[in-house]
Amino acid sequence: MIAGVARDLRAEAERANERRVLVLAGDRDRALDAAYDAVESLEVDDETVTMVSTREGFRFEETRPRNADELLGRTREAVVLDCHERFVPNALGRAVGAVDGGGLLILLTPALDDWPAIRDRFDDSLAVPPYGIEDVTGRFRERLVSTLRTHPGIAVVGLGDVAAGDVVERDGLTGGQTDEGNEAGDRDAPSAPPGATFPAAAYGACLTADQARALRAFEALAEPGSAVVVESDRGRGKSSAAGLAAGALALAGRDVLVTAPAFRNAAEVFARARELIESETDGNTAEAGDDSDGNDERDLRTPAGGRVRFLPPAAAAEVAAEADAVIVDEAAALPVRLLEGFLDAPAVAFCTTVHGYEGAGRGFAVRFRERLLDSRFSVRDVRLDEPIRYARNDPVEAWASRALLLDARPAVDAAVSGVTVDEATYRTLDPDDLLADETLLGEAFGLLVAAHYRTEPNDLARLLDAPNLVARALVADGRVVAVALLALEGGLDAETRRGMYEGERVRGNMVPDVLTSQLRDETAAEPRGLRTVRIATHHALRDAGFGSRLLDEVHAEFGGERGAGGDLDYFSVGYGATPRLLRFWRRAGYRTVHLSTSRNDASGEYSAVMLRPETEAGRKLLDRHAVAFRDRERDGLSDAHRDVDPDVVRGALRACSAPVPVDLTETEWRSVVGASVGPGMYDTAPGAFRDLALAALIEGNVGLDDREERLLVRKVLQGRPWEEVADELDFVSTSACMRALGDAYVPLVERYGTEFARKERERFISE
Repeated sequence: MIAGVARDLRAEAERANERRVLVLAGDRDRALDAAYDAVESLEVDDETVTMVSTREGFRFEETRPRNADELLGRTREAVVLDCHERFVPNALGRAVGAVDGGGLLILLTPALDDWPAIRDRFDDSLAVPPYGIEDVTGRFRERLVSTLRTHPGIAVVGLGDVAAGDVVERDGLTGGQTDEGNEAGDRDAPSAPPGATFPAAAYGACLTADQARALRAFEALAEPGSAVVVESDRGRGKSSAAGLAAGALALAGRDVLVTAPAFRNAAEVFARARELIESETDGNTAEAGDDSDGNDERDLRTPAGGRVRFLPPAAAAEVAAEADAVIVDEAAALPVRLLEGFLDAPAVAFCTTVHGYEGAGRGFAVRFRERLLDSRFSVRDVRLDEPIRYARNDPVEAWASRALLLDARPAVDAAVSGVTVDEATYRTLDPDDLLADETLLGEAFGLLVAAHYRTEPNDLARLLDAPNLVARALVADGRVVAVALLALEGGLDAETRRGMYEGERVRGNMVPDVLTSQLRDETAAEPRGLRTVRIATHHALRDAGFGSRLLDEVHAEFGGERGAGGDLDYFSVGYGATPRLLRFWRRAGYRTVHLSTSRNDASGEYSAVMLRPETEAGRKLLDRHAVAFRDRERDGLSDAHRDVDPDVVRGALRACSAPVPVDLTETEWRSVVGASVGPGMYDTAPGAFRDLALAALIEGNVGLDDREERLLVRKVLQGRPWEEVADELDFVSTSACMRALGDAYVPLVERYGTEFARKERERFISE
């Protein structure tokens, strides 16, 4: 019976060039056996099937749920996702995206009626201390089950025992016919546009007009200073277009460097490049390295001396300047820090998925896109909308988008345009309300996706099910205009705190963990805190006070002994530090206690941790860590933080609540005064200059302009060479930079100088 259901689904999927889902719900061992029967009935090669499971030993390609990102950028005839033991929403998103038109996604689940109440290893990851797994709810799976039972194109088979037999709850057939013009081979191949420089065969290999437009944009990579951004949903052929462009450039003698999270993600790029090169050279590819027959799949050569080669992202970023052009596929899945390295290339293209799992890594859209537009490159944008791997009305794409909110968007601009902050209403986003209101859920989650560089399907499950998370919003005319995702942290028992201090990882307690395990404060996890995990304002209403208003409401609701937080001791936040964000959080009453010693992989920034105390316990926590931060930075800025942006340093120090005690000896004051108004030199007392610089930057408003403060950071605190500092800060010469440093200490002597220092200054002035 199961084989027949699978065959019927496959036949209809192939006719319509769509995909289908087969749910095998029941006992796990029975489901695994049934999955084999289903795959056998499809009559596909085992090499085109992937099994995603915590078990091993299958004859198909295997990957574990936490490693399902190996499916990114790939196409499979069938993917079997084992949802028993550890059901990871991210893995579902990756699996769906890998299934080709005419293919099948096979889900192995517990009985659907029972599934929402079952707790597995993923749920255990949501049960952060002091909560237990019994506190985790099943709303995400309740919603998922509802979509499985109601959405077109999904067959559900309940697996019974031998006596009861299996029950086909839904056959998944839509009765749809072939979507004319969407089957491979039914489309007219686009012709080369007038003035095109790539071979006509490249355009002839395009399957849609969208692909041809993208290919024409790629022609700009022949000119240095050009950047191309190609965006699309999954299955629109952006990787194929990139491969045709790479092959065309190589045929013209250019060195094209291709990178992606892994080579398998770029396999389509190389397949299309090879096909074009071989068609244009009658299969006459030049030698690739030591491979005499030219069959190195990662390094394609052409008779004209061009090549298409692959390197992993980190290695590619290091040599980007040596290639003629760089193509970055699945750019949204790469850290911003790595993406920045590709800006050294003469010409560069970024191919990125807008929706779908890869698109949930928002580093490209949120953080990196602005940097690209500010760079030296002339940027061309192309968006591909027409599906290639499956029909435009594929029901599985629509189901996945709904089930995982892959296409979640904020309210349209017109719905919120003109709203003022006073018109907004503060409300709780209760998980049950979100589950019952798809519009509310979609707009709230859409804001989080649009405003943050990393929001994943797993985060949707956390929003609905995690016991330590709460959400609040500002709503105007029924539309969500701002949203905050908040995590309760701390309040941990002595045994848990002791384990954390000894290096044990305690999930979901980010700030207590940093303060305890990294900064060695064994009591830091005892006070209770509320951390802002995400805060987002509708892009049409930014800089209009909505974020500040939302935070004020959160502080009023949870703060103090009578607040909703009960005995909440402090508010906290951790984020990729930028000057703008540091100012925002400082104005909201938060103070810096930590700056990470390495950059965040996703944001490319150093992460700041800030606290806002509410009780005496919170104030004591802040006071001791503010002092520790101040003392660390005195030395750390010339070591681990030597390359931190000076404006980030200024913002982090300005938000430090621990003043610097200035206690210089008379000898040190002589050096400082002499350098500011006399013939003295900075090098004679660097420690004194450092203390004064730190004091001035923490206190602020001591008579220094922005460039003078940056000069104190770069030269005095970070110890950069004079020539480098002079060049970066646009001084006409090194000597001018030195004189400017002396001048910067004039107001510092006035502000912090002792009676002796003032007399020393007057002696120079009067001479």
